[in-house]
Amino acid sequence: MSKKMYGTKEWAKDSLNFITGCSHDCRYCYSKAYALKYGRATPESWKNEIVREYRLKKKCKKYDGRVMFPSSHDISPEHLNGSVRFLRNILEAGNEVLVVSKPHLECIERICDEFGVYKDKILFRFTIGSSSSAVLKFWEPEAPSFEERLECLRLAYDNGYKTSVSCEPMLDGNIDDVVRCVMPYVTDAVWIGKANYLLERVELNGHYDEEMLLRIRELHEWQTDDNIKRLYQRYKDNEQIKWKESIKKIVGIPIPREKGLDI
Repeated sequence: MSKKMYGTKEWAKDSLNFITGCSHDCRYCYSKAYALKYGRATPESWKNEIVREYRLKKKCKKYDGRVMFPSSHDISPEHLNGSVRFLRNILEAGNEVLVVSKPHLECIERICDEFGVYKDKILFRFTIGSSSSAVLKFWEPEAPSFEERLECLRLAYDNGYKTSVSCEPMLDGNIDDVVRCVMPYVTDAVWIGKANYLLERVELNGHYDEEMLLRIRELHEWQTDDNIKRLYQRYKDNEQIKWKESIKKIVGIPIPREKGLDI
């Protein structure tokens, strides 16, 4: 029997990247934790992005199903030219692309300007785990504010692109505020998911201190099964709200066993 899908496999058949590391340096980052676990980076070196030039030069193939770009880094202003080049390579091969980002306005402006002819092949998914810029700043130190991310969503929407939002991980108990703010600019769906493996990842990533322990405790106390079930009850009839595997298994939604169904 095939395995249950989780993580990026819930959204796309394959994921593509051309950078090692990520300048956003999110405290809970799974990619950083994985790299540190296997000695491929240090807590200090991860935020220094390294372009894999061979990935930029390699011609992209046509994939069977939607691909996600990026998944282990982000689209940063420093490497925007490379991101545009890489995305163009993916699209010119005939692929449908899920563009996932904690978005910078200058990056989304450029992508919207460059790829209007590919609107039918692009679905934006912007990660917004809180409506509080202070909360985002704590967990995602170098990523944009809530206000900038919302402006990016509005920009993509106004330019006729397909749009969606990822509230995974939820970073506080006020996710209703995020849903309320983003829904007018979402054409596809808002995905909601828990913060997973927080203690393990934070410790690996070198952010283990008393304040962090307090923040983790607060999230764990909010993300109890009872609270998740109440959240689900509020939105279960909204067809534009989708649930990540971490919530599906709590509320009894079947977890797909096929990659990239985006359901």
